[in-house]
Amino acid sequence: MKKRIGSYPRVRVEGGGRGVVSQAGAVLLVETVRKSGLDAAISAALEPWRKARAVHDPGKILLDVALAVALGGDCLADVALLRAEPAAFGPVASDPTVSRLIGELASGGKQVLAALRTARAEVREQVWRLAGDAAPDADGQVIVDIDGVLVLAHSEKEHAAARKKTFGHHPLMGFVDHGRGGSSEPVVGMLRPGNAGSYTAADHIEATQLALAQLPKRLRRGRQTLIRTDSGGGTHEFVAWLAKRGRWLSYSVGMTITDAIHQAVLKVPASAWTPAVEPDGEIRDGAWVAELAGDCLTGWPKGLRLVVRKERPYPGAQLRFTDADGMRLTCFATNTTGEAIAALELRHRQRARAEDRIRAARATGLRNLPLHNTAQNQIWLEIVQIALDLLAWMPLLALTGAARLWEPRRLRLRLFSTAAQLVTTGRRRILRLAGHWPWTDVITDALDRLQALPNPG
Repeated sequence: MKKRIGSYPRVRVEGGGRGVVSQAGAVLLVETVRKSGLDAAISAALEPWRKARAVHDPGKILLDVALAVALGGDCLADVALLRAEPAAFGPVASDPTVSRLIGELASGGKQVLAALRTARAEVREQVWRLAGDAAPDADGQVIVDIDGVLVLAHSEKEHAAARKKTFGHHPLMGFVDHGRGGSSEPVVGMLRPGNAGSYTAADHIEATQLALAQLPKRLRRGRQTLIRTDSGGGTHEFVAWLAKRGRWLSYSVGMTITDAIHQAVLKVPASAWTPAVEPDGEIRDGAWVAELAGDCLTGWPKGLRLVVRKERPYPGAQLRFTDADGMRLTCFATNTTGEAIAALELRHRQRARAEDRIRAARATGLRNLPLHNTAQNQIWLEIVQIALDLLAWMPLLALTGAARLWEPRRLRLRLFSTAAQLVTTGRRRILRLAGHWPWTDVITDALDRLQALPNPG
């Protein structure tokens, strides 16, 4: 009988190994930075804040932190992950240098934020050109989802406040939807106090302005740009701003079920209800939609269409007082004409993808705001957005098939965490990935696609 030694093989561990690079799969993000021109754009944007005789470029420092966040870091000190691998990431600044830069950028206020956002917008347009038919605006329309995020705080940070039995901040985030075949990329991250209201029209207007500024100029006004929100955007001021003459934006915003809407729903005849549909065109079981008219449209901009959906609640779900006849009611408003209400309702329901993007953002530095001052945490929020940009642009430019839909945690587990052997031959350095790793081909094929793209400028 063999002596049992456990379920796993026993190995001997020693230090002092050479020629091995951890997080070698992160070269996918590094190559995305290079091909998109993000490094040059951020460095140029932060050039006014570079001190004379400084050793480290502020743009490189900020990008290093963003790369660390993309790899799973959640504080400034996690840049040590890159510092340990100079062969893959180059020289990385020390922790004190990183902290000093964040403090200096925070003191720069709106000028720093404007410089970073302008650089990101320029690079975004370049990435969409490189993406071609896979770009979010390839079909002539772009969808921007605006939604609030609750970020908990476990200490007395500046502007942290109580909200919904929690304590923290309530930033507004915006994402460009890549559709069913991709993920999305952030276009706004506006830090707000924890007690900021969900229905604050001024905040939604400012967030939408910042989001539009991230799009190519041709998409900053006109019906081809759709702004999609939950019921927090269903206010008279925000809808009127979206529909204002000269702006002409399309919108699809959730609406609160008021008493007027509730009474209008009760008057809808049975023949006016249309079955809701699924993305594949099949009828959605137990769900119907109808368009409302009458007094419930009074006071809203001309051209607004009010669409309501009734659906059988899930077993065990508790009905609200705004529901009717045992059906769960939801409502949204849109100014899109010429489309069936079932298609419009499906389009609005797909706003749920924004919740997936928020989950990905929480896994990419937004689980908490690690700094004390609001100005510093706003810089952190910009870093998080850069990290999310890279996690969206790399699959957009380099991955195909199911891999394009992988969320950050899966990208880290399967691709970025891959180790490799560093081989130096002549003047070239080569990373040799393990041949038995199941996703080595995914990494090498993606790198080939990135390297085949034209260099910026």
